Amino acid sequence: MLEIDGTPVRISSPDKIVFPAPGLTKLDVVRYFLAVAPGALRGAGGRPMVLKRFVKGIEQEAFFQKRVPENHPDFIDTATLRYARGTSAEETVIRDAAGLAWVVNLGCLDLNPHPVRAEDLDHPDELRVDLDPMPGVDWAQIVDVAMIARDVLEDMGLVGWPKTSGSRGLHILVRIAPRWDFRQVRLAAETLAREIENRAPGLATARWWKEERGESVFVDFNQNAKDRTVASAYSIRPLPDARVSTPLRWDEVGSRRPEEFTALTVPARFAEIGDPHEGIDDAIGSLEGLLALADELGPAEKPPRAGDGDGRRQSTMPLIEIARTKTKPEALDALREWRDRHPAAAALLHPADELVDGMRGSSSLWYRVRVNLQHVPEGERPAQEELIADYDPWAGRRSP
Repeated sequence: MLEIDGTPVRISSPDKIVFPAPGLTKLDVVRYFLAVAPGALRGAGGRPMVLKRFVKGIEQEAFFQKRVPENHPDFIDTATLRYARGTSAEETVIRDAAGLAWVVNLGCLDLNPHPVRAEDLDHPDELRVDLDPMPGVDWAQIVDVAMIARDVLEDMGLVGWPKTSGSRGLHILVRIAPRWDFRQVRLAAETLAREIENRAPGLATARWWKEERGESVFVDFNQNAKDRTVASAYSIRPLPDARVSTPLRWDEVGSRRPEEFTALTVPARFAEIGDPHEGIDDAIGSLEGLLALADELGPAEKPPRAGDGDGRRQSTMPLIEIARTKTKPEALDALREWRDRHPAAAALLHPADELVDGMRGSSSLWYRVRVNLQHVPEGERPAQEELIADYDPWAGRRSP
């Protein structure tokens, strides 16, 4: 039992190893979050969140739990979100350090709040810029795109607050007045992405379809769709080194690297300099500039549709599908098997031609593996074959 600001919180299996490489236990993870609680709550507090639970450790896929557990304590608030599919869920809302410890005890490492406050679920108060590097892109290119993103935001009268994603990329958070609905916020984010691409052609892309991006930084505007969440500030990502999604000052973006920030190093940094995002809630901006730019740019180019009448999007790239798997290691094994079968074609692939995508299933991720044969001469391209693995994430499940 931990006494957190007068509230008792039970930590089950405190000695369970969560991160084997640094030897971090479950209790260590709870104590990490308590050490950075003001910053973590600035990012996730007061917002409904999806619980991403690593109940079997970081080497197993997490499962996603939208609904708050029935036996939640009194210090956990809730908010009922209604989704585009017509479903709804009463989701968890944490308000204090005790709530933070409680969700961590459930197996949550990265916190996934929605961009709305529990008091107003229809109007986001945060626009999220996700700079997602394609394979083959180095950190210097991400930094260049981040600086251009900052310039575009400033030209639109907005303030961006950067943080490492905790993986390979960078997030920029923008506080906005809760005046616009999700559709308008997503349009503003897409417009921002298009303008960044216009100013940095070849470095950044706003193309939604992965096979069309090349070796660039994708400005992922769809993270602002109603049902989407991203890892918030001070989340620990499920990587062997317990890497943390860490807020930065702008003068640090070009000089620091994501691997510097882990659950072992961030508490000391927080104690020394505080939270670089401390002023974020005082920098509330307007989307009027971005929405006006959206009118100037006109509708974004849409991909062609298949001519067989099914209405599906038709890729302009020569794609073949390799496998569908339950876990990422299985996906990478399938990709290696395909490369062994077709060494000549594999030798011509660029890093961004190998597409391993995490896909959201009913309650967890599954993985789709594809290969873009654009750099393989047409006469030498392997044909579509039977999938090496064909995992069905919906097998055995019935629709509600």
